[in-house]
Amino acid sequence: MSGYRVALLGHGIGSSLSPALHMEEARHLGLDYEYRVVDLADRPDADLAVELRALEDAGFHAANVTHPFKQAVLDHVTRLSPAVRRVGSANLVLFAPVGRVAHNTDCSGFRTALERFLAGRPGRGTVLQVGAGGAGLATAAGLVDMGFARIVVHDVAPAATDALLARFADPDGDRLLGSGGSPEDWLPRVDGVVHVTPVGMAAHPGVAFDVDLLEPHAWVAEVVYRPLETELVRRARARGLATLDGGAMAVGQAADSLRLITGLEPDDARMRAHFTRLADT
Repeated sequence: MSGYRVALLGHGIGSSLSPALHMEEARHLGLDYEYRVVDLADRPDADLAVELRALEDAGFHAANVTHPFKQAVLDHVTRLSPAVRRVGSANLVLFAPVGRVAHNTDCSGFRTALERFLAGRPGRGTVLQVGAGGAGLATAAGLVDMGFARIVVHDVAPAATDALLARFADPDGDRLLGSGGSPEDWLPRVDGVVHVTPVGMAAHPGVAFDVDLLEPHAWVAEVVYRPLETELVRRARARGLATLDGGAMAVGQAADSLRLITGLEPDDARMRAHFTRLADT
């Protein structure tokens, strides 16, 4: 069997499902696959460059990168994939003979999940994205590519919204625009909402916007997956709204990461079933 060593770098990632998800699918693919969590939350002075070099020196093949390093890691790689050049953030670094190559599977994983969710369902008029950080750059790129008539972006940090708009705005149109400081005015007018902030995680309970302001036909897509049923998902489902939980994007990006790391084809349906079992434990 071929052997692979992969790490996950980030803050507060001790409960991540990525190790079990990767290793279980790798087992099905006949691989000897180690996935190590490197949680730097208790090491605020840790140097990202040093951490990446240590992984390389230890023979690791790749590192998934999560909050707060998705943009900072770009200063420590040799090459950027086309998706990373477009999005401006990365969640995977391959340690290759040509150097470190940054990839973004958040973007492809999210788009695949949302395309499946919306298949045969109306709701590609106006979409509101709440959150404009590293993951928000990836989801915004997916929304732009999916052909929504209008994409409205809100973030509690106006500078983050402005940076996202500057990266993706169409100079010949007004498909992408800011919320004007508050999402509330838009919520009754949108066909769907994509939530891309930490609100809803176990350490950040609550909801980032008022679900009750959405129309009955609206859908909600979440990227937080611990817990799988966030308060946002629970409230949306209680209202009867079509809802995509964060597990769909998590599985999509993991499958795309495995594909890039190993060159083999993971089974998305099998990974989703395994993810659901993990999330329920």
